[in-house]
Amino acid sequence: MCGITGIFGNLRKEEFESSIHKMSTALTHRGPDDSGILINPDNKVAFGHRRLSIIDLSSAGHQPMTSPCGRFTVVFNGEIYNHLQLRDLLDGQSWCGHSDTETLVAAFSQWGIEKTLQQLVGMFAIAVWDFKERKLSLIRDRFGEKPLYYSWSKGVFIFGSELKSLRAYKGFSSQIDRNALSLYMQYMYVPNPYSIFEDVYKMEPGCILQIDESGLSQPPKDPPFAPFNSQGISIMQWYSLSDIAKNGQNNLIKDENEAIELLEETLLESVRSQLITDVPLGAFLSGGIDSSVIVSLMQKVSKNPVKTFTIGFEESAFNEAIYAKDVAKHLGTDHHELYITASDAIEVIPSLPTLYDEPFADSSQIPTYLVSQLARQSVTVSLSGDAGDELFGGYNRYVWGGLIWNKVKWIPPSFRGVLSNIIQKVPVSAWDNIGSSLPKKYEVFSMGDKAYRMAHRLKIVRSLDDVYHSLVTEGYKEESLVIGGNSELKTKLNNCDLVSGIEESEQRMMLWDSLTYLPDDILTKVDRAAMGAGLETRIPFLDYRVVELAWRLPLNMKIKNGIGKWPVREVLYKYVPKELIERPKAGFAVPVGQWIRGPLREWADDLLDETRIRREGYFNYKLVNKLWSQHLSGRYDWTPRLWAILMFQAWLDTE
Repeated sequence: MCGITGIFGNLRKEEFESSIHKMSTALTHRGPDDSGILINPDNKVAFGHRRLSIIDLSSAGHQPMTSPCGRFTVVFNGEIYNHLQLRDLLDGQSWCGHSDTETLVAAFSQWGIEKTLQQLVGMFAIAVWDFKERKLSLIRDRFGEKPLYYSWSKGVFIFGSELKSLRAYKGFSSQIDRNALSLYMQYMYVPNPYSIFEDVYKMEPGCILQIDESGLSQPPKDPPFAPFNSQGISIMQWYSLSDIAKNGQNNLIKDENEAIELLEETLLESVRSQLITDVPLGAFLSGGIDSSVIVSLMQKVSKNPVKTFTIGFEESAFNEAIYAKDVAKHLGTDHHELYITASDAIEVIPSLPTLYDEPFADSSQIPTYLVSQLARQSVTVSLSGDAGDELFGGYNRYVWGGLIWNKVKWIPPSFRGVLSNIIQKVPVSAWDNIGSSLPKKYEVFSMGDKAYRMAHRLKIVRSLDDVYHSLVTEGYKEESLVIGGNSELKTKLNNCDLVSGIEESEQRMMLWDSLTYLPDDILTKVDRAAMGAGLETRIPFLDYRVVELAWRLPLNMKIKNGIGKWPVREVLYKYVPKELIERPKAGFAVPVGQWIRGPLREWADDLLDETRIRREGYFNYKLVNKLWSQHLSGRYDWTPRLWAILMFQAWLDTE
């Protein structure tokens, strides 16, 4: 795992040297073990690399690395899990070491870039300089596990694993994009290909950007969604999850036993391939379905007890560590757990803006960072169970969306507003009590938050897809929170073409989540938290063969009798008793809504100060005051929105 950065433009040698060193140094946390620089003024290019040594710890894995033919030079962040198998397919190579980077450049040399990409099993962000074509290629993996940003600055093209490296470039303009800020307040993250800065973009998952000298003059006028073609620059998809999903739905597996057998087989192969490393390896274990099945399969193929890691919170409603301990004991893992207090978690908050590099408001970023720190004390690589929910129907919204729509669709729109007001007259605490007193199968944590969110959205839903969109966004339609911002910009979430042809609404939700929420929230959260702790994370569910299998399963296999992830559960029950697993889904949440009323009150008051808000000019201070006062009263729960504002305000302090 590493950090990569680079420059393409007409600079003097000393400018290249100064800039690329600063940009690379900004990524030291992603790669503390080694660093490398390539400066080639004749070709107007410079690459920087920071290395966290995982495979081939020797200098044979040093980057930047040039292909045997001398045509391609590469900097690469990620892991190619099948690289040793690819070596068997490459003709006449003389290998210097056993790093996956060496395999990658040899494959580029023999097969070319696009053919090589189709052969790769792994996670990666890659920059390739082609000396023959004098062209730069930026490549992001199929599902967006590894990040990659790019921009233009006065005729110079710059890129990097994180915004930190771009901001270190001397000509970088840190003009905040108010439209992106509006999107952030809707999604709780900045969706790709946007970033928080004007004219700075995220590479879309599964895409390749190619630029030559004629593309250096100025950035695109519109956000460059793939496919994109302009003077000297193109962006195309080399892997389309949308197409994979649609094709899978036309080739469904009908037999349940076959589906379970194939899933276990494919997941096991994915896990086995991701255990290859030259450093200590372990796994996150929450005790939930996804992490438990990954650890079960790891333990099946491991000679020694797998090292597993979990953290627990003193607040019982947010503590799943007891379940993880039971699963670990049953599987016989070498289990590590850490119970943290609210003050331990709160201490992390000041570091979040720097860690995440742009505003990011998924509060589970806190425990994710803490469990990464815990794991890093014993291992350098950790597997996780992420992506199981998006692929196999695990989120409550896939079940509840239809139930909600069936309940409200008969209500005339004019009466939905009345119902919304009635729901919000019941205090948050009362809704929470109702949720916790439901039968165990239907028990809901933080029901007050969910009820208030639904109440706000009752006025705007007109279809089941509207219900879904209302559940995954936080935006006001009737009031403008961001001054001068436009939240109606094109995003993947409002692009119906991406899910056209997917008949069931639940499957459309899963695909939208996989294209948006997964890369921009879940994978971003895990990457920044883990790399901030010097830890590499691997995600077996995102082996493309697992993903493609998931899209060949019909909806009634993913969600059965109102319960999601049925095939994953069936695989898991071969290794772990059902009674250790079945319980309400709690997620990896922390009670930040309570904290900002209590121990974080002074911190929040300072960031939400009216004078400050008015001076900075980004938010409607009257609306901010309204949200804050209502939240402090305890009768309203505006946690997601307030946390997003607070994370932006704290991030501004790092500017």
